[in-house]
Amino acid sequence: MGAYPTQIAIRPRGPLDAALRVPGSKSLTNRAALVAALARGESVLSGCLESDDTDAMRAALRALGVAIDVRGDVWTVGGRAGVLHAPPQPLDARASGTTARFLAAAALLADGPVVIDGTPRMRERPIADLTDCLRALGGAVEVLGRNGCPPLRTNGGGLDGGRAPIDARRSSQFVSAVLLAAPYARSDVTLDPVGGVVVSAPYVDLTLDVMRAFGARAQWLPGGSLHVAAGHHYAGRAYAVESDASAAAYPFCAAAIAGGRVRVDGVPAGSLQSDFRIVDVLERMGCAVVRGPDSITVERPNGAPLAGVEVDMNELPDAVLALAVVALFAEGPTRIENVANLRIKETDRLAALERELGKLGARAEAGPDWLHVTPGPLRGAAIDTYDDHRMAMAFALAGLRVPGVVIRDPGCVAKTWPDYFAMLERL
Repeated sequence: MGAYPTQIAIRPRGPLDAALRVPGSKSLTNRAALVAALARGESVLSGCLESDDTDAMRAALRALGVAIDVRGDVWTVGGRAGVLHAPPQPLDARASGTTARFLAAAALLADGPVVIDGTPRMRERPIADLTDCLRALGGAVEVLGRNGCPPLRTNGGGLDGGRAPIDARRSSQFVSAVLLAAPYARSDVTLDPVGGVVVSAPYVDLTLDVMRAFGARAQWLPGGSLHVAAGHHYAGRAYAVESDASAAAYPFCAAAIAGGRVRVDGVPAGSLQSDFRIVDVLERMGCAVVRGPDSITVERPNGAPLAGVEVDMNELPDAVLALAVVALFAEGPTRIENVANLRIKETDRLAALERELGKLGARAEAGPDWLHVTPGPLRGAAIDTYDDHRMAMAFALAGLRVPGVVIRDPGCVAKTWPDYFAMLERL
């Protein structure tokens, strides 16, 4: 997906005046690919994201016997009607949380044992809350790694179904993983979130929407449980992947930081992707937002001030890093709350934000589930990215206003947006 230098210096500029379309949604690409793989018949997925995360899912599905033909951003997927093939070698989820977690459930539908592994960081990301639920539903799965982390092994045999608790206080992906495989259980599946809590719940809504589009019967129940009807299997179809809301956060925040305006096209009105709501927060900070039928424009007139905010970002955690960088340029402090799950992402993002924001001159303090940013006199710095694509993308935005910002290991953006720095240069 292209070669990168060891570091990139960001060129200050602004005010901006740009229109662009961001890549397809990683979340939707990986959900639709898995559902299409389990479906009966062929599916044509258009607008798919080409990135390391989606390539990890595609490679794993091919290893499970799924035929996938790729022509640009169109994937033609030959569904296997709910029966996957157990490969002789472990599946490599790389650094993709959706791949590791979604396949932990789907691999139970294979005709033999499947081992799922990933990067050293993946071996530090917990998965026992998911495997505990799968076992309660009759799935034969065991965690092979330390402290409830990958690698793991599924032994086939499918899911019995039934009713089970699921601890989704650390990741909504655990819920989505079970839901995606549940139509092929031998009886209906009902999930009861522990404490009634599902972190980043809009991502579960996204999962349900994709499942229903392919013919499953899946829904929230009154009281906060989730139910999937057995026997209503996926059927192949044509499916269009929306633009990625998590990616769109960066050009939106670029307008807030550098001034001027940026329009992102291909944003459907009523999208379920929660990260599009970053524009609501930018509006509170002082930006003007125009929401069209197929686009969103963020504008900050050059010289207009930004105000610090207090905001609960539990439902849009992937946008936290970009907003934390916007906070550097606000008048007054910003407090971001209810984001404990940032500590188990590609890196401990709260700790990384605290360190790197401080390099740029801010006073940043991270707690168990919050981040407090007090702006200070800004200065250039070399930013460490911790092999985390969102650290690289977010801190590059600071360089639009602050001379001397250098991003180390910029190639980590290939995880979700390989052409990110080319986009930034075009703004």
